[in-house]
Amino acid sequence: MPNPFDNALLQLNRASLAKSFSPELIERLRHPNREIRVSIPIRMDDGTLRVFEGYRVEHSNARGPYKGGIRYHQDTDINEVKALALWMTMKCAVANIPMGGGKGGITVNPKELSKGELERLSRGWVHALSDVLGPKKDVPAPDVNTTPEIMAWMADEFGKITGDTSGAMITGKPLVNGGSEGRGTATAQGGFYVFGALREKLGLPQMCRVVVQGFGNAGDHAAELWTQAGHAVIAVSDSKGAIVSDAGLDIAAVTAHKKATGSVVGLAGTRMISNEELLALDCDLFIPAALENQIRADNVAVIRAKVIMELANGPTTPEADDALFARGIAVVPDILFNAGGVTVSTFEWEQNLNGQHWTEAEVFGKLRTIMEREATNIFDTAQSLRTDLRRAAFVVALGRLEEAMRESHD
Repeated sequence: MPNPFDNALLQLNRASLAKSFSPELIERLRHPNREIRVSIPIRMDDGTLRVFEGYRVEHSNARGPYKGGIRYHQDTDINEVKALALWMTMKCAVANIPMGGGKGGITVNPKELSKGELERLSRGWVHALSDVLGPKKDVPAPDVNTTPEIMAWMADEFGKITGDTSGAMITGKPLVNGGSEGRGTATAQGGFYVFGALREKLGLPQMCRVVVQGFGNAGDHAAELWTQAGHAVIAVSDSKGAIVSDAGLDIAAVTAHKKATGSVVGLAGTRMISNEELLALDCDLFIPAALENQIRADNVAVIRAKVIMELANGPTTPEADDALFARGIAVVPDILFNAGGVTVSTFEWEQNLNGQHWTEAEVFGKLRTIMEREATNIFDTAQSLRTDLRRAAFVVALGRLEEAMRESHD
């Protein structure tokens, strides 16, 4: 599998060729400010001691405190976390929010842990990193396999250690713990606003046939939003496999089936296909919402979607980007399309710092303004530079980072 950090660096370099930036800026962004690895010793339910490896990569705080999720996955390693941290720097700059880029993780399959073990592990991560975290320093959030409940444990642990009970040191918390309205659906909702701003510009029909890869927190909300708007979601997948229905899936039934059985596979009235077959489905819009490196040089030729919109981080490799661009298949990049999550996380941080609580209508109103504005900005940048949307998004982000770094040195 391609190293995600190598892909992120390649994307950075390619953007710097699309428009001229200071070589010092590019060199600075190639290196995270800080990489931290910690050992987290946990007493398991059977009395044995296990030591887990945890990470925090603080990539850049040129535009504000480090910001980025915490991922619990058995394949998580330092290179993945470094890539995600770099993309977060770009994403926050694309959304033009006052945050820098960071990311964290633990190498663990959380499905193998009891709830008590999971809580001790989560508190252990905060304990090991408490001196670098904080509302004005580094503000984590949920990511793959981490939940609002885990965020609440972490906020509580941080409060015990430091006395800071504002809750602003972490976002994605439950509402009762200072979470923001709309945070659970924010990533998909932000993407939906981008889709609304770009649909006609990208030549998509009024009613699209949509395929969603990945049926976790972002993917299931996306399937729901597009269905509610009258589009036909014809296929979805999870780690066990994919299901397809040419007439369009009943997403409420898919969600109920997944809750009951642990997978989307096996729902009555659908046929099962492999992930490879999912990629090859004829559709208007393909939404990867799973993990990195799903569309690569070795499988890009099978893609038949008119447009790809990336709800996952890093699903398309640079080689696949080139092949898609050459075929006229637009890729709306992760650092724009999934930036709704970090944007609403930033709103949560602001509410916590100011002791406020905004309504969902206020949250989504602010989110819509940002996502539509930046989608249009990036589309126009791509047109003027005659390049793809990813390079254009990086160009917009790099311009804002260069300005921030210049101001900090004045």
